Amino acid sequence: METNIYFIRHAHSPFIYGQERKRPLSKEGRESATKLVNSLQDISFDTVLSSPYTRSLQTLEGLIDPSKIIVKEDLRERTLKGNYKLPENEIELAIKKSFEDLDFRLEGGETVREAQCRSLPIIFKIIENPAFKNVAIGTHGNIMTCIMNYFDNSFGYTFWKSTEKPDTYKLTFNGYHLISVTKIKF
Repeated sequence: METNIYFIRHAHSPFIYGQERKRPLSKEGRESATKLVNSLQDISFDTVLSSPYTRSLQTLEGLIDPSKIIVKEDLRERTLKGNYKLPENEIELAIKKSFEDLDFRLEGGETVREAQCRSLPIIFKIIENPAFKNVAIGTHGNIMTCIMNYFDNSFGYTFWKSTEKPDTYKLTFNGYHLISVTKIKF
């Protein structure tokens, strides 16, 4: 049984320290999200799930009636560190190291393995449900990469760095086996 999971990484959202959950899309983000959603209109999604973060939910607007989006807390973005500031280059180095050592974390952060353990049960339930052929998930770059890394460890830091805002990846599964990953252009 084949299942297609479309990971939809949120569109551009301005960084606001301490507002990880509530950051809205920028004007540019809203425009690109509209284009992305329009490119997916011919796909009949059996269900749509999302991270609870505002920018993920806003990216999905137009894909489905917002009241039908199933919000899953365990699809939230990976916590990289505690509530303290670090230079961007130190954060990037830590992300790189975390994909080399799945148990590495910054103080107050979440390892790749921990992020996988909380998010993968949702993915497994999708794969196990014969009613789900096409599923969309509103997501974030790091947690998406953690999930993809579980099925194919070639998805790591370099892949994460190459993703865009927004971005869509179609993952095709046969049971628990990842058959293919396709970047959907819009």
